[in-house]
Amino acid sequence: MLAPDLSPILGEFVGTFVLIVLGNGVVAGTLLNRSKAENAGWISITVAWGLAVFAGVAVSAALGDADGHLNPAFTLASVLMTGNPMRLLTYIPAQILGAFCGATVVWIHYKPHWEVTPDPAAKFACFGTAPAIDAPLWNFLGEVIGTFVLVLVATALFSRRVAPAGVAAGLGPVLVGALVWGIGLSLGGTTGYAINPARDIGPRIAHSLLPIAGKGSSGWRYAWIPVLGPMAGAALAALVVKALNML
Repeated sequence: MLAPDLSPILGEFVGTFVLIVLGNGVVAGTLLNRSKAENAGWISITVAWGLAVFAGVAVSAALGDADGHLNPAFTLASVLMTGNPMRLLTYIPAQILGAFCGATVVWIHYKPHWEVTPDPAAKFACFGTAPAIDAPLWNFLGEVIGTFVLVLVATALFSRRVAPAGVAAGLGPVLVGALVWGIGLSLGGTTGYAINPARDIGPRIAHSLLPIAGKGSSGWRYAWIPVLGPMAGAALAALVVKALNML
């Protein structure tokens, strides 16, 4: 009997790990005191998150993961568009665990900087997302819209009509990274554009458990929004893709 192919699960774990190390890493570098990147600003954060997605997807592909979702919302959309519900039971736990481990590495990497940063909110922002204006309905809709655009455009980029012969080798991660950069610049200013439940919930759990010097609340009252908002946006995008025959 052949052993099951664990490459996609490993790819989802390691790819999401890389995504969070680089993505949350730039937030830490920008917000924590006495970092050489302190106050680098929103442009720096959005660029680095786009590159983090590119790097994570590339690593997952190199490990044999043909999907490279790194995002439970993408996984849900994939199941709704193409089937294979087992991905929900295998990919999503791997993504959340990878995000948790990535956030832990960010904490280790910036260890001396937590002690010299007095602002608990700045420390939390290196892990999870929080709204610029606390307005739960609008925050939820912001995550729905951002993730809807992510799934819709990513699906279009890889569709038969846009790329009849398939996307050129190695180009896929670049395209998805550029898309995430664009979403961050255009739509990210309201909620910090989680657009990925694993990206938020894994690091939020890490923030709760790690002995971070001077940390404050892990913001669990808000935590449902960056989880359910992206899932709703992805499901809506999947329905639109199927209705318009975009695959």
